[in-house]
Amino acid sequence: MSALAGKVALVTGGARGIGRAICAAYVAAGARVAVADRLEAEAAETAAALGPEAMAVAMDVTDREEIAAGVASIEARWGGIDILVNNAGVFNMAPIEEITFEDYRRQYDINVAGTLFTIQAVVPGMKRRGKGGAIVNFSSQAGRRGEPNIAIYCSTKAAVISLTQSLALEFAPHKIRVNAIAPGVVDTPMWDQVDALFAKYEHRAPGEKKRLVGEAVPLGRMGRPEDIADPCVFLASDDARYITAQTLNVDGGNWMS
Repeated sequence: MSALAGKVALVTGGARGIGRAICAAYVAAGARVAVADRLEAEAAETAAALGPEAMAVAMDVTDREEIAAGVASIEARWGGIDILVNNAGVFNMAPIEEITFEDYRRQYDINVAGTLFTIQAVVPGMKRRGKGGAIVNFSSQAGRRGEPNIAIYCSTKAAVISLTQSLALEFAPHKIRVNAIAPGVVDTPMWDQVDALFAKYEHRAPGEKKRLVGEAVPLGRMGRPEDIADPCVFLASDDARYITAQTLNVDGGNWMS
């Protein structure tokens, strides 16, 4: 039997990169998947590529009304949500002198508030149905340690770990498990933007930082989206039925805990 047979999953930031890989892995594991993203055309293309077991949902996780409408549309079509993956996120970096309040708010609104309020929208249905559920949040190796010029992003991802622990304890009586994944460096289109920022602030040639971080991984390469998607299937499956409140490092050995 497929690991997620009969389950319905909502994946935020599902249109591309790690999110798209998770959606594909979930469909392959037997789930029906809502590909939620503010990039509506890309979400629709991803859902179409995955076939009838996928649907596209327009969702900006900074808009609580849009979150509620998206959750309602999934519940209306498929009866409920068994799995929530909070993958939507944003990265930026700057030295302390250049941090703006607008960027601070943007990173916290997407990475932290977006995670919290999407959970708030999904959990009542999980409780009402009485079948439990699985929530997988996305932190980062940056949530495990501080890094220069990345104070806001690191702190948002540390906050996700804390939210994961607190909500796991709150939801445990309802058999709703809450875990997180902390990826390391993963080769996605987002990393081209990250590399450009490092080139600016560390005075490096374009592509140099990306090459260096890949070489520094103990397993010898950057991660690929599917390296993250497969553990995400595991954490949502019954194989992980006795695991909650944990943050799983999926980083090729970068961080040991």
